Amino acid sequence: MTMSLDNHESIRSFVEERYFGNVSEGNIDSVIECFESGARVVIRHGDNPVREFVAGSGGGDTELMEFYEHLCGNYDARFDDFQHFVDLEQQRSACYFKVRLQPKPDGLYSGAGTQELYNCNFFEYRNDRISHMIIYYSNPQADNTDNPTGYPR
Repeated sequence: MTMSLDNHESIRSFVEERYFGNVSEGNIDSVIECFESGARVVIRHGDNPVREFVAGSGGGDTELMEFYEHLCGNYDARFDDFQHFVDLEQQRSACYFKVRLQPKPDGLYSGAGTQELYNCNFFEYRNDRISHMIIYYSNPQADNTDNPTGYPR
């Protein structure tokens, strides 16, 4: 299901409903369909090492699917309070939003408690899919110890 990302509303809908909506529902295959093959995802969190993933890599890079399997397998994730900034001409957007991660009872972090994060994601699009994404997040509850936030260190 491809939608044309040719206006502010289509990008908002793509990001909130198609991408984050499928993450919330745990529909990993549908999440991966939001990305071009070879798309890169970079995750930055404070002073932690940068993590990078590639969609459909098969070339020794960490596969993006692994990140979503971990996230959706261990948390019920909810996203809200979006603020979007769109550059249609350059096919880029950014959004600021809140994330609520509720550990699943049978997940690795079942005793960690619910976390509320503040994220800012930067998207680049090609062929109406994500070609590059940078995720910046802040976990105000973390104390720089072992408070997990979505993917092992």
